[in-house]
Amino acid sequence: STYNNMTLNITIVIVLAVIGIIFMLIEIFLLPGISIAGITGGALIVGAVVYAYMFLGSTAGTIALISSLAVLAISFIWLVKSRSLQKIGLKTNIEDSVDNSDLLKINVGDKGVSISRLNPIGKIMVNNTIIEGKSIDGSFIDEDIEIEVVKIETYNALVKEVK
Repeated sequence: STYNNMTLNITIVIVLAVIGIIFMLIEIFLLPGISIAGITGGALIVGAVVYAYMFLGSTAGTIALISSLAVLAISFIWLVKSRSLQKIGLKTNIEDSVDNSDLLKINVGDKGVSISRLNPIGKIMVNNTIIEGKSIDGSFIDEDIEIEVVKIETYNALVKEVK
C-alpha cells in the first residue's frame, strides 16, 4: 500500500510539472505578455514541487524542482532552435504604407480650420480635406480656429494659428 501511495504521489508530481511546463511554453511562445497560461503554468510547477516536498520528502522535492526547471529550459531551447515554431509563427511582411495622399492636395500657405483641438496634434480641414495637423510651436490650438499651413511633413501638416 505504501508503494502504491508513493507511485501515486510521484505520478501527481510528474503530471502537475509536465502540464505546468506545457502551459509555460504556451505562454512564452504563443501568448506574449502575462496571461492565464503563464500564471497557471507557474502555479502548477510550484504546486508540483511543493507537493513533492510535502508528500515525498525534501530529496524528492529538490529533484522535482531541479528537474522541472531543467525540462522547462531544455524544451525552451529546443523550441527556439527547432523549425516547428516557424510553422506557427507570423510570416506576414507588412509592405503597405500609410495613405498620405491627402497631403498632396495641400500647399504651404493654404488656410483652413481646426476641426478638433490641436494638443499639439489634431484634425484640421484645409481645401475641403481633413488631415492631421500639428501646431508648429507645440502650443494648443482650440477647435474652430483659423489656421495656416507652415510646412508639410510625411504624415501631417505643421500649422500656426492665424491671428
